[in-house]
Parts: sequence; C-alpha cells; structure tokens
Amino acid sequence: MSDGTNQPDPGLGAEASSNGSYRVLARKYRPATFDDLIGQHAMVRTVSNGFEAARIPQAWILTGVRGVGKTTTARILARALNYELPDGSIAGPAIRMPAIGLHCQAIMESRHIDVIEMDAASHNGVDDVRQINDAIRYAPVSARYKVYILDEVHMLSTQAFNALLKTLEEPPPHAKFIFATTEIRKVPITILSRCQRFDLRRVDAGLLVTHLQAIAGKEAIEVEPAALALIARAAEGSVRDALSLLDQAIAHAAGSVQAEHVRQMLGLADRARVLRDPDLAARRMKQVMAVAGVA
Repeated sequence: MSDGTNQPDPGLGAEASSNGSYRVLARKYRPATFDDLIGQHAMVRTVSNGFEAARIPQAWILTGVRGVGKTTTARILARALNYELPDGSIAGPAIRMPAIGLHCQAIMESRHIDVIEMDAASHNGVDDVRQINDAIRYAPVSARYKVYILDEVHMLSTQAFNALLKTLEEPPPHAKFIFATTEIRKVPITILSRCQRFDLRRVDAGLLVTHLQAIAGKEAIEVEPAALALIARAAEGSVRDALSLLDQAIAHAAGSVQAEHVRQMLGLADRARVLRDPDLAARRMKQVMAVAGVA
C-alpha cells in the first residue's frame, strides 16, 4: 500500500479537465484504488485477505467521521467486486486494479446501472427499501455483482431497517450491500450483526502533510511546510477537510502559500494575540457589550 501520494488513475475523472471547468482538489484527487487510500491500512489488509481467500461477505458497513473516505471506499469496493478487463484475464473480484476496467469509470462516477447509490437521509422510508427488495432478485445487467451503496444508513426509519433484515441476511448470490454512516450507534444491532464492520480512522497529521505536499507539487503550487502543518492540524484527521482548506489557502495567498496566510485564513492570528495578552479578550467583550447597550 502506498503512502497516499499517488495521483488517482488518470483515466478516472478525465472528463473534468476536458471541459475546462475547475475541479476542487477533494474531487480531483479522490482515491480510485485501495492503494490511493491513506491511513486505512487495517481495513485494506482485511479486505485484501478476504478477496484472495474468496471469503467475501454479503455486506460491509463503513463508519467514521466526515471526510475519511467512507463513500469513496464504498465505490472502490464496488469497483473491485466488478473489476473486469476487456481481454477477460480477470475472472473474479480483484484488489489490484492496475488498469481501468470495463466498469470502473461508470462506478467511480456513480452512474453504473448495477451499482445503485442511495442517500438514506432522503430515501429513508419502508417504500424505498421495498424497491430494493423487489429489484435485488434480478441479475445484474452487465457487471459481475449488483451492489447497493446506502450512504448515511443510520437515517433509515425503524420500519425500513426491519424491511431490510431478511434481504440483508440472505441476499441473492449476485448482490452485495455497502453501508456508510457517521452515527454507527444509531444503526440497529440486528443490522450490524449481518455486516462486516470497518471503522475508518482519522488520518494522522504527519501523513496528511505528506499527502498535501504531493498534491501541491502536482498543482505546481509552492506551500510552506509550516502552512501544511497548520492545515493538517485544522483538518482534525479529515482528508476532505484538509484538501478543502488547501484549496482555500491557495486562493487566499494568490501565490506562494505561507504559514501567515493560513493563520489569517483560520483566524489563528487573533487567537495567538489573546494568548499573549489575557486582558485582550476582556477588553473586546466590554466593547461588544457597549455596542449592544448592555451595562
């Protein structure tokens, strides 16, 4: 597994640059393979061993804070399950995906007919799950597996969870489920017991700095190491947050990104002044109260 500095497969998402529109860094450098994921070694190792031993469960549930790669990992899993090359040399699910397969582009762009993504926050009723139960019986149109990705699965209603139980326990051989949630405690134990669970961890600040350095190099942007350290600390282990902050810092600096630019952007300069001058906070509070007319 790499350190996360690899750029995603150049064939994936190539359409974004063809129309000349700007893509935010979090989308441009979205992982496309397991090797691109950073900080999730335990999960990648477990999935790799399971694929190699042909011990593939019927359902996975991915949990973790925002921006650690739950939905991205779900799509990579779907890609790996359905990985197939035009020459037919790949006969089953594969962890190693050195080239773009027949279904890869459509899966990573969330437009493959056999990989169904559902936002459980807005499709949380029993009727939505009933549609899954009715459709899952039919074989996939072109891929190896029909994969259902349910994002924010904890938002499903109690009735919807109950309607899903039987199908989740004994799905057809051609169907797989991948759930993603930030609130694992809200998912019923009856659902959890039917899934292989992975807790995606926050990414260490040092690993984030290395990742951001590599991306800044690809973007031909000069960024001071201290600035990257501030961004990584502010991101609190979220790769998406770190890339969003780097995007903002590049726009804020309009050139070489220095640590001072990031401090100003994050409001850290004012905090440092407060720490140096304990009376500053009290004086500012008095000014605010005076403006508000509070005695």
